[in-house]
Amino acid sequence: MAPTAEPMMILVAGPYRSGTDGDPARIQANVDAMTMVSLDLFRRGHLPVMGEWFALPLIEEAARTGDREAADEAIFHPVAERILERCDACLRIGGPSEGADQMVAAARRLGKRVFLDVGEVP
Repeated sequence: MAPTAEPMMILVAGPYRSGTDGDPARIQANVDAMTMVSLDLFRRGHLPVMGEWFALPLIEEAARTGDREAADEAIFHPVAERILERCDACLRIGGPSEGADQMVAAARRLGKRVFLDVGEVP
């Protein structure tokens, strides 16, 4: 059976630190939620991407030789925005998150499709 939609590269944007009070278990739960949605998108024939997959290793390396907070600011969202430039769409998941909302705004500025629920993705 042929796919019903053209495969898309989709940035999954959701809370990372938002609402966690810095608790590593809650941060991991946010990452796990984005990863589960990414797997669903992949199984639907799309190529999901998460900024965390690219930014976190870079932040860890930068933090080894300097200030982690500065590395977060300089790397985390800028990497996701660069990835978004190459994506076809953005899927916003989860609860309140200034960073995820920034990705949605950037996607709209770039003329990308924005989905607010995985069920909206063809």
